[in-house]
Parts: sequence; C-alpha cells; structure tokens
Amino acid sequence: MAMVKMSPDVLSTSDEEGNMYIEIDMVGVKKENIELKMVEDGFFIRAKKEETGVEYVGTYAFCCAVVPEKAVAKYTDGKLYVKVPYREPTETVDIKIQ
Repeated sequence: MAMVKMSPDVLSTSDEEGNMYIEIDMVGVKKENIELKMVEDGFFIRAKKEETGVEYVGTYAFCCAVVPEKAVAKYTDGKLYVKVPYREPTETVDIKIQ
C-alpha cells in the first residue's frame, strides 16, 4: 500500500507569560511513530498511520523565535500538544484595518 501524505491540522496560540502552544491533530497515530523537530523559527512534523497508509507531514514557520531546547510535547487522544517559550518577549503593534 502506497503512503498518502497529508498536512495535519495545526493550531497555535500564545499566552501572557511568553509561551507558544501548538496543537497538532493526528488521530490514530501511535506515539512512537511521531517525529517532531524544532528550531528557533519553526518545526517539522512527521507521523505515520501504517495500518491506513496515511503519513502526516509538514513544515511550519513561527512568527517569533522560540527556545526549542525548552519545548515540552505530549501526545494524548489523537493530538500532539507542544508548549515552547518565546526567545524574547515581543512587543506587538496594533494595525488599523481600513
């Protein structure tokens, strides 16, 4: 059976303490089949569902630099949850929408 590659659904949010939270949907994947690699400006994810021939794969960029060495990841109920602190607090600017 040939593998079908697809991008997983990814959601990211931030908190007031300077952390980024990432949720990646990969229902039916076994934890040992997940590969997650992170650098300051993004991450790569690959996960195989061998029994169905589906491979989730994607590369994603961050808006602001993070500290990948301090990332914590947990896989539960078909979702991979990642918490990683931003490298430096970033100041945002409100942009007026015309």
